[in-house]
Amino acid sequence: MASQAEYLLCFLFMLIFFPIKSITQNTGFDFSAFSFRNLTLVGDAYLRNGAIGLTKDLAVPNSSAGRALYNKPVQLLDPKTNTSVSFRTSFSFSITNVDPVSFGEGLAFIITPDNNTVGSSGPFLSLVNATEMDQTRSKGTTIAVEFDTFLDVQFNDPNANHIGLDIGNLTSLKVADVGILQIDLKSGDLITSWIDYNNTEKMVRVWLSYTTVKPEKPLMSVSIDFSKYFIEYMYIGFSASTGGSTEVHIIEEWSFQSFGLSSPVLSPVPKNMTTTPKVESPVTWVEEEEEAAMGAGAFVLLVKWKGSRSSDSFRSDVVKSPRKFTYKELSIATKGFSANRVIGHGAFGTVYRGVLPDSGDAVAVKRSSHNNQGKSEFLAELSIIGRLRHRNLVHLQGWCHEKGEFLLVFEYMPNGSLDRLLFQEGQGPVLSWGHRYKIVMGVASALSYLHGEWEQQVIHRDVKASNIMLDSSFNARLGDFGLARLMDHNKSPDATLTAGTMGYLAPEYLQSGKASEKTDVFSFGAVVLEVACGRRPIEKDLPCGKNNLVDWVWSLHSEGRLVEAADARLEGEYDGDEMARMLLVGLLCSHPHSFSRPSMRQVMQILGGEALIPCVPAFKPTFSFGSTLVLNLHDFVSESGQSHSSTPSSTTLRDHSST
Repeated sequence: MASQAEYLLCFLFMLIFFPIKSITQNTGFDFSAFSFRNLTLVGDAYLRNGAIGLTKDLAVPNSSAGRALYNKPVQLLDPKTNTSVSFRTSFSFSITNVDPVSFGEGLAFIITPDNNTVGSSGPFLSLVNATEMDQTRSKGTTIAVEFDTFLDVQFNDPNANHIGLDIGNLTSLKVADVGILQIDLKSGDLITSWIDYNNTEKMVRVWLSYTTVKPEKPLMSVSIDFSKYFIEYMYIGFSASTGGSTEVHIIEEWSFQSFGLSSPVLSPVPKNMTTTPKVESPVTWVEEEEEAAMGAGAFVLLVKWKGSRSSDSFRSDVVKSPRKFTYKELSIATKGFSANRVIGHGAFGTVYRGVLPDSGDAVAVKRSSHNNQGKSEFLAELSIIGRLRHRNLVHLQGWCHEKGEFLLVFEYMPNGSLDRLLFQEGQGPVLSWGHRYKIVMGVASALSYLHGEWEQQVIHRDVKASNIMLDSSFNARLGDFGLARLMDHNKSPDATLTAGTMGYLAPEYLQSGKASEKTDVFSFGAVVLEVACGRRPIEKDLPCGKNNLVDWVWSLHSEGRLVEAADARLEGEYDGDEMARMLLVGLLCSHPHSFSRPSMRQVMQILGGEALIPCVPAFKPTFSFGSTLVLNLHDFVSESGQSHSSTPSSTTLRDHSST
């Protein structure tokens, strides 16, 4: 059987001797924040703190109209075959009212033929001009999914809280009542929408949720052939309007991906070619962040293949982004990696706080150990987290490999790690219940994305409080992907050497060595109970029966005293229903049997109040180990005396398969 190195060698041979001659016109991007570099603003639209405002933000009623469009046209149709793309998009938005009784009109996701026209204000949502009311539905007309907050009788609106599909005018082809989801478009809360169009099925579907987890059932499905209305290139974005109201329309995040156009074509290199050909990117019109994501994947393939030849085989022409820093830059930023700048320790690396000399931005610089495990984790993090985009994941900003150093640069998290805030010594402030609930929801959202919403499934394998960072607003950011593994969706996991931290490891993982999304769910359950109870998963100093957090909480549940597990330091300052919900979710996720644990999507729905809590057994079920274990303690690598984890009673185990 061919080795992994042989497969990689074959892959590189194809790239070198059969270069990409033409590139696909499919478009993809993912913006967690916006800038003038990637948007065209028309009318009253504006940018503020990385978010899009579509209409004027005034304290008095006014009429306003604005559009924000991706600044490059997107190919939506192959004119030779009249075949349109399929696409999916998701975005988060909020609609607020300065004066609660002054609302209207709403916003829309739009596909439009030009990027310099703004439609009328009032009920027209900036989609069309008032003089275009009789516009027929034809090629090149504006297509929109509207999120309407005003009942306009002239357009047959059902109510002031609905969505609709519009083509060319404001009388929707189909509408759906948002109220059936118990969502109020003008509540001011952040709402996420997903819009998918499948050209094979000729079907467009729309989902809505207060969470970032895509619901199982769409709110609206419409059978339609968009190739009848698309022209070859069109602009995509958002529009909104007010009609004498104080409604404010904000877009915070946006991703888009099209599918189905031409694939890359390979052609032989002319025999007289003597130079190494340049490999073109397989996706057009992506911003620098997206180029980074794709570059990192190719980079790691090259590094793994060349690793046996040279430890310094990192090529800046292969990895364009995340940004390649110089060692000098990062040395200056960290004051020569001063001990005074250390903000964290791990078995295979140290984290320093740095200030970039060119911009003055604060960053966290992870300096991996000078051994095979340190290099392995460096490559794993760069190849995986460099490609992920989610608001609750730590963002990778760059990397450096010089002077034998493996350095990763992340955004700096002012509030440090969750475990330090939960278990800080001294008289520091107690983490409030509101922040705790938001943190748990954020981690759940991140894991739901990793397990089911990205192109591949990512198993983190080291979910714990010390790997959850908190930004200035106490939003959770899951980090440390050094042990993470990529898998194809619906593929059974392979056995590996067990990795992670005792107290967070699922029993079946200890037995079989097979990590799956359910083992991540178990680790998440331990974090949930930590947050609710203010205790570590294992406390050696406590008497038997109380030293294991899951067992202790389950015993209180069996006695009908579940909420007594709440962190006493909160002094009762919490919502009782939320506390009970969180504790029950923690027990469900900590269930000894993996098949009884919920998915992270279900966890999001339960915590968000969108689903009922499944029955939690009154007594903890038992887990029976097999007669023989696949692994034994000699297979583990311990971090004793090295780990910075604030769980000193837990033994941390790491995968050393690459050593």
